[in-house]
Amino acid sequence: MELRARCLELLALADPVAKAAGVTALDRTGPIACARVFAEPPGVPGRSARPPLLPHTQIKTGSLATPRGHAALVHSIVHIERNAIDLALDICWRFAGLPEAFYRDWLQVAFEEAYHFTLLRNHLLTLGFDYGDFPAHDGLWSMAERTKGDLLARVALVPRTLEARGLDASPAVKTKLVSIGDHRAGEILDIILRDEIGHVSTGNRWYAWACGERGLEPVVTYAELVVKYEAPKLKRPFNLDARRAAGFSDAELSALQAD
Repeated sequence: MELRARCLELLALADPVAKAAGVTALDRTGPIACARVFAEPPGVPGRSARPPLLPHTQIKTGSLATPRGHAALVHSIVHIERNAIDLALDICWRFAGLPEAFYRDWLQVAFEEAYHFTLLRNHLLTLGFDYGDFPAHDGLWSMAERTKGDLLARVALVPRTLEARGLDASPAVKTKLVSIGDHRAGEILDIILRDEIGHVSTGNRWYAWACGERGLEPVVTYAELVVKYEAPKLKRPFNLDARRAAGFSDAELSALQAD
């Protein structure tokens, strides 16, 4: 089946486990109709009844000293990876007329996000809980909604902003989990950090390409997009080594730290 159409089908699936399995099974070397324009169907992205979605200010993980608090923290990361699958699938079907390499890149991202989701969900099962057992928030997808009309804004503010926050947060989260003896979670977070550097790099590469196509200066344009789309302000500490590895320029990192 043509891959962009299949991405839209998978995005509409409500069951996150079936969605991850479907993404894992994709033949990423298959045909891609780059120019095809799709009408957005209702129910995108597909959502199961659980987890319940709440404002992020209402999400509390509880004490890591308790089994429930431990599992809630792991669950929050599982939810991020579930959203990341949706984001990669969405960018593949939604934006038409781009180079074939664009779609191949994001299909690879979707595949790796499905792998991360599966690793974390299986680990959560070993803690006596499953995905959906705790509430979650919808911050990542809400930015996808706001940027669905502009590829430049999407690549600037989802992979390069919201997902790049994961590069900054990962070391501290790993330290918390390892401190309570959850070394398996630490191993999984190392895998995710390695792959997410590549995902943010993909965002950086296509952001630079889109700026070049439009004759825009990347650093100035990014600041304008942050204001226009009300992106969240990024907070210290920043994982500068990971950000450099993901392709952020010195000018971009200087601007980030100047805010």
